[in-house]
Amino acid sequence: MRRPSLPKPATALLACAVLAVAGCGRKGDPIPRPRAAARACEAAWADHRILDIRLPDQDVQGQGLAGLEAVRIIHLPLGTSKPTAVEVLARGEVLLEQRRPDLPDPGSRLRLDLQKAGRGPGWIVVVAMRAGQVPGEPSAVLPWLHPAF
Repeated sequence: MRRPSLPKPATALLACAVLAVAGCGRKGDPIPRPRAAARACEAAWADHRILDIRLPDQDVQGQGLAGLEAVRIIHLPLGTSKPTAVEVLARGEVLLEQRRPDLPDPGSRLRLDLQKAGRGPGWIVVVAMRAGQVPGEPSAVLPWLHPAF
């Protein structure tokens, strides 16, 4: 009695598929690990509408930063009480964004002129953005006074 068998090309194709799945290819994670958020920037008013910012040099896990994608100034209009930095980040709108290549290296200082930013009184925070639109921790909340002051 004759046994059924696969044709020779089908057998070769099946063997190649098994070998490819078994152990060929690149080892390790097939996708890069998610980037950790940058630590908070240090921000303070140097003068009326001149903001002095020290960029973070580490992420929240303590690893050094090679670079930042952008720095955002987030504004939240005045409310009944002073919001937390996370509330300003969540509910505020982007007042100004400075992107690469106009950013200094991590750990350096950056001075931004906000004279032309026309917003009413409120609160601002500074956020460092990593590649992939990963926002860092927000800075301390700073008051944004009415332009007439």
